Amino acid sequence: MARDATATSVPALRPWLVDLLPLLVVLLIAVHVLALGYWIYRLATDGSRQPARSKKH
Repeated sequence: MARDATATSVPALRPWLVDLLPLLVVLLIAVHVLALGYWIYRLATDGSRQPARSKKH
């Protein structure tokens, strides 16, 4: 009888976890896209890393 109680309680946890998984994947992708955009922005606006170009003829 205890075996039946555990068998019914475990599947009760799965539906909300399975429903939450796509949301977590979308959030993870969104965070990575924002981080990539910020990284590109920092590369484009940070002028201190590149030395000034000068024309030498």
